[in-house]
Amino acid sequence: MKVVILAGGFGTRISEESHLKPKPMIEIGDMPIIWHIMKTYSHYGFNEFIICCGYKGYLIKEYFRNYFLYRSDITFDFSDGNKMEVHSKQVEPWKVTLVDTGLNTMTGGRIKQIQKYINPGESFMLTYGDGVSDIDLSNLIRFHKEMGKIATLTAVNPTGKYGVLNIAEDGVIQSFEEKPNNTMGWINGGYFVLNYEVFDYIQDDNATIFERGPIEDLVNNQELAAYRHNGYWQCMDTMRDRVILEELWNGNQAPWKVWN
Repeated sequence: MKVVILAGGFGTRISEESHLKPKPMIEIGDMPIIWHIMKTYSHYGFNEFIICCGYKGYLIKEYFRNYFLYRSDITFDFSDGNKMEVHSKQVEPWKVTLVDTGLNTMTGGRIKQIQKYINPGESFMLTYGDGVSDIDLSNLIRFHKEMGKIATLTAVNPTGKYGVLNIAEDGVIQSFEEKPNNTMGWINGGYFVLNYEVFDYIQDDNATIFERGPIEDLVNNQELAAYRHNGYWQCMDTMRDRVILEELWNGNQAPWKVWN
């Protein structure tokens, strides 16, 4: 199953870092947050990624172009025709497709643009390039199949003001309200599982916001389920969030590090 990562936004709420690089490339420890997300998926055996690039997407392309060099011990011998010898390597078995989905394209438009990389009838996973979690992806996929809906999102329950989900006892979402004031509850934490039919809910343009029209239509058609995740989840929206993640990682206490 392929994993789609939305990595094209401007990251305006963390502009201290995002004015130099796209938010998914902001580092936690010495690795970009998108690497942490990909390592979680890879831990569960999902190694084929489609990354939706936009703002400063060339930096994401350059990172993966040189990833093998970053992760290997190498000798460059300039005295003998500029030869390169690789001594050891620590490279994941990843296949990464990087798609330029436009600078100002909304989330729905970015998803629609990668449809050609998903086989008809194939399910795929989707998440945002700025949120880490200790979610059990095997259980998430099992839940999605059991529910038999077109889409499943992961519902998390952090503190703060976020969009709120109203979930029925059987796991079907009854309503979705994006970031209401003075309301707490389950929110959209990303980590979606989507059937190919989800593309039918997205208009063929760049202005569609996935979390509005398409999600609302899925809710109205009783085709959106919620997988309740009671474990760790953190979105890196601000510098304060980054500092929290950095401290956990550097202190060897990162809950999202499910890999060895």
